[in-house]
Amino acid sequence: MVLNIIKRLLGLGPKTDYKELMKNGAQIIDVRTSGEFHSGHIKGSVNIPLQQLSANIKKIKKDKPIITCCASGMRSASAKSILKSNGFAEVYNGGGWASLQQKL
Repeated sequence: MVLNIIKRLLGLGPKTDYKELMKNGAQIIDVRTSGEFHSGHIKGSVNIPLQQLSANIKKIKKDKPIITCCASGMRSASAKSILKSNGFAEVYNGGGWASLQQKL
Protein backbone atom coordinates (compact mmCIF):
# COMPACT_ATOMS: atom_id res chain seq x y z
CA MET A 1 0.00 0.00 0.00
CA VAL A 2 2.78 2.45 0.88
CA LEU A 3 4.51 1.57 -2.37
CA ASN A 4 1.32 2.39 -4.33
CA ILE A 5 1.10 5.79 -2.62
CA ILE A 6 4.74 6.53 -3.42
CA LYS A 7 4.20 5.49 -7.06
CA ARG A 8 1.18 7.79 -7.36
CA LEU A 9 3.07 10.71 -5.82
CA LEU A 10 5.89 10.20 -8.31
CA GLY A 11 3.47 9.86 -11.21
CA LEU A 12 4.35 6.20 -11.71
CA GLY A 13 0.87 4.81 -11.11
CA PRO A 14 -1.53 3.68 -13.77
CA LYS A 15 -1.88 6.19 -16.59
CA THR A 16 -5.25 7.81 -17.17
CA ASP A 17 -6.67 7.14 -20.64
CA TYR A 18 -8.13 10.55 -21.43
CA LYS A 19 -9.25 9.46 -24.92
CA GLU A 20 -11.30 6.68 -23.35
CA LEU A 21 -12.76 9.09 -20.79
CA MET A 22 -13.85 11.39 -23.62
CA LYS A 23 -15.48 8.45 -25.45
CA ASN A 24 -17.43 7.86 -22.22
CA GLY A 25 -18.76 11.43 -22.24
CA ALA A 26 -16.25 13.13 -19.94
CA GLN A 27 -16.65 16.85 -19.31
CA ILE A 28 -13.55 19.04 -19.41
CA ILE A 29 -13.68 21.85 -16.86
CA ASP A 30 -11.01 24.52 -17.48
CA VAL A 31 -10.48 26.41 -14.22
CA ARG A 32 -8.28 29.21 -15.58
CA THR A 33 -9.48 32.82 -15.68
CA SER A 34 -11.75 33.79 -18.58
CA GLY A 35 -8.87 35.81 -20.10
CA GLU A 36 -6.59 32.78 -20.04
CA PHE A 37 -9.36 30.59 -21.46
CA HIS A 38 -10.05 32.97 -24.35
CA SER A 39 -6.37 33.02 -25.30
CA GLY A 40 -6.60 29.28 -26.05
CA HIS A 41 -8.49 26.23 -24.79
CA ILE A 42 -9.59 22.69 -25.62
CA LYS A 43 -12.57 22.62 -27.97
CA GLY A 44 -15.70 21.70 -26.03
CA SER A 45 -14.23 22.51 -22.62
CA VAL A 46 -16.22 24.61 -20.16
CA ASN A 47 -14.58 27.56 -18.43
CA ILE A 48 -15.38 27.85 -14.73
CA PRO A 49 -12.57 29.81 -13.03
CA LEU A 50 -11.37 28.11 -9.84
CA GLN A 51 -12.52 30.97 -7.59
CA GLN A 52 -16.06 30.56 -9.02
CA LEU A 53 -16.18 26.75 -9.00
CA SER A 54 -18.01 26.29 -5.69
CA ALA A 55 -20.71 28.78 -6.72
CA ASN A 56 -21.22 26.94 -10.05
CA ILE A 57 -21.18 23.32 -8.83
CA LYS A 58 -24.80 22.79 -9.91
CA LYS A 59 -23.85 23.47 -13.56
CA ILE A 60 -21.69 20.32 -13.66
CA LYS A 61 -23.20 16.89 -14.34
CA LYS A 62 -22.44 14.34 -11.64
CA ASP A 63 -23.20 11.34 -13.85
CA LYS A 64 -20.29 11.88 -16.27
CA PRO A 65 -16.51 11.72 -15.72
CA ILE A 66 -14.88 15.12 -15.18
CA ILE A 67 -11.41 16.17 -16.29
CA THR A 68 -10.11 19.38 -14.76
CA CYS A 69 -7.39 21.44 -16.42
CA CYS A 70 -5.66 24.80 -16.00
CA ALA A 71 -2.32 26.26 -17.06
CA SER A 72 0.07 23.98 -15.17
CA GLY A 73 -1.95 21.54 -13.05
CA MET A 74 -2.00 23.35 -9.70
CA ARG A 75 -5.46 24.92 -9.96
CA SER A 76 -6.89 21.82 -11.61
CA ALA A 77 -5.68 19.76 -8.63
CA SER A 78 -7.53 22.15 -6.31
CA ALA A 79 -10.61 21.92 -8.54
CA LYS A 80 -10.50 18.12 -8.39
CA SER A 81 -10.39 18.28 -4.60
CA ILE A 82 -13.35 20.70 -4.48
CA LEU A 83 -15.41 18.52 -6.80
CA LYS A 84 -14.60 15.32 -4.90
CA SER A 85 -15.58 16.98 -1.62
CA ASN A 86 -18.90 17.95 -3.22
CA GLY A 87 -19.82 14.38 -4.10
CA PHE A 88 -18.42 14.01 -7.62
CA ALA A 89 -17.16 10.45 -7.89
CA GLU A 90 -15.13 10.34 -11.11
CA VAL A 91 -12.81 13.36 -11.31
CA TYR A 92 -9.38 13.45 -12.97
CA ASN A 93 -6.72 16.16 -12.87
CA GLY A 94 -5.77 16.62 -16.51
CA GLY A 95 -3.04 19.12 -15.61
CA GLY A 96 -2.13 21.87 -18.05
CA TRP A 97 -4.63 22.32 -20.88
CA ALA A 98 -2.00 22.30 -23.64
CA SER A 99 -0.49 18.97 -22.56
CA LEU A 100 -3.97 17.51 -21.97
CA GLN A 101 -5.00 18.51 -25.49
CA GLN A 102 -2.13 16.41 -26.87
CA LYS A 103 -3.42 13.37 -24.95
CA LEU A 104 -6.94 13.60 -26.36
